[in-house]
Amino acid sequence: MFSDEASSSSTPLLLSSSVSGNTIMDDRTMDDKAIGMADGGSRAVDPELEGLTLYEKKAMLVNRELDAMGMGKYQWYIFFLCGCGYLIDLMWAQVFGLVTSPLQQEIGFPDVQLGNISTCFSAGLTAGAGFWGILVDIVGRQWAFNLTVLISSVFGLCLAAPSTYTGILVLTAFIGFGVGGNIPIDTTITLEFLPQNRRFLLAALSIFQPIGVVIASGLAYGYIPSHSCPTDLKSCNASPKPTPCCTKAENFGWRYLILTTGAITLGVFFLRFVIFRFQESPKFLLSKGKDEKAIEVLQYIARFNGRENHITLEDFNRLSDEDSSVGSSGSEGPMLNPKRFKKGFVPKITSELNRFKILFSSVTMTRLTILVWVTYAFDYWGFTIAGSFLPTILKRKNEAINVGIRDTYLSYIYIYLPGIVGVLLGALCYQIPRVGRQITMIVSSALMGASLFLFAAVNTQKSNIGLNAMEYFFQSTFNAVLYGWTPEAFPAPIRGTASGLASFWGRLFSIVSPLIAAHLLVKGTNDVLYLAGGGVFVCTVTLALLPRKAMGGQSF
Repeated sequence: MFSDEASSSSTPLLLSSSVSGNTIMDDRTMDDKAIGMADGGSRAVDPELEGLTLYEKKAMLVNRELDAMGMGKYQWYIFFLCGCGYLIDLMWAQVFGLVTSPLQQEIGFPDVQLGNISTCFSAGLTAGAGFWGILVDIVGRQWAFNLTVLISSVFGLCLAAPSTYTGILVLTAFIGFGVGGNIPIDTTITLEFLPQNRRFLLAALSIFQPIGVVIASGLAYGYIPSHSCPTDLKSCNASPKPTPCCTKAENFGWRYLILTTGAITLGVFFLRFVIFRFQESPKFLLSKGKDEKAIEVLQYIARFNGRENHITLEDFNRLSDEDSSVGSSGSEGPMLNPKRFKKGFVPKITSELNRFKILFSSVTMTRLTILVWVTYAFDYWGFTIAGSFLPTILKRKNEAINVGIRDTYLSYIYIYLPGIVGVLLGALCYQIPRVGRQITMIVSSALMGASLFLFAAVNTQKSNIGLNAMEYFFQSTFNAVLYGWTPEAFPAPIRGTASGLASFWGRLFSIVSPLIAAHLLVKGTNDVLYLAGGGVFVCTVTLALLPRKAMGGQSF
């Protein structure tokens, strides 16, 4: 977990042929080197396996086998389908920011309640991140992979029906509950199937987020200006009732946007559940003592990719026998101790709770865990305010300089398109040795915060677009690396839980931040921007304090 970076030259465990004229060790030679078969009283030991726990040794063999298979069809399908989870995550967040103004005009709630829809969405995201993140390490990746998008799509399609703010807020929370599991689950799944030399694709997953935002902005541009009430009309719920007023029949644009987003989410579920047969993660199966099932999954992936699997159950058994013979079976701690796999409800619950000890098992791990939690908390603090209030702030600033609503919604497309380039920059920096994960996150978070402060200082049409685009560009770079790196830093038995809890703290702070921002918005727009930017600068500090050993190590 905290070992040196595994490069693309990692030697596969078992290969039985010559490739491009280069002689490769046969199966028995590689077995002897990796597992340490006795031969005349001496024992050949693979130095890469020395000092590792039994689980980590088995995970190392899986890593080598995935490296030998390379980036096949199965891995690309996983990358695309997990990317779809990223897409709908930020698409829904953007949609709620875009529909707030026409929704307020129709229903007539005051500015002080403007943050309620974001808060309810964040409350659902918080519950979902904690629930799905923990569940994925208990029941496995497979069920959570499908159920998150199913729940999001069902409640999303229902959201267009209510005519009351309360009904809308309740359904919004349930959408958030489904969406909240996407990022921690999808990043975990992608990591556990990627070859070591393709781990930069973890950062590249985030490219689906700005694509989702651009799709949402494009749909909003097509629906809302053409199917909304004139901006001078007030809600029919106002007292006294104005004549004429903004009616539901005249204001269907935001509902069309919601229905289309729900349909896209349902389409993602169809792809995941019907079209593609997702297999459980081999590392999850190893962490549960299901070695035979892990071998079956590797064989399935090899067949799917048109390759051969070289690991057998005997290889895992040899490791177990050797581990027992040297008296190291108790070295697993809470990670892979055979005593964990007990029958009965209470013992299973107790063993699952013991997994949390891994997060605080050493000084370095404790420091890592706490700093990751704080980083996520204030990252979500900043970008939740930005996503929820920048559309409203931009609309009000544009109205002050006589920019129409159609031009304002067109501006959103210009603002969010550079996010795609931002993600690609993050993926590129992910692999540069002297830049890498930590420096990229520090610099991009600092520039993201600076752009929010600058936006508060100016108000022209070009500067409004440019500074918002700058904020989203560096937000995309920062989050691409942060989301991709987080599961790398934690071992598979606690990976989903660690990622889910980090997201949980972020989502929890994203409940509070819109409420504070809504009260500040009543006084003016600049205080909201300072609140968001200040939170992002906290991330810059915590990222600088992260332990270097947590960056780019072998992933178990």
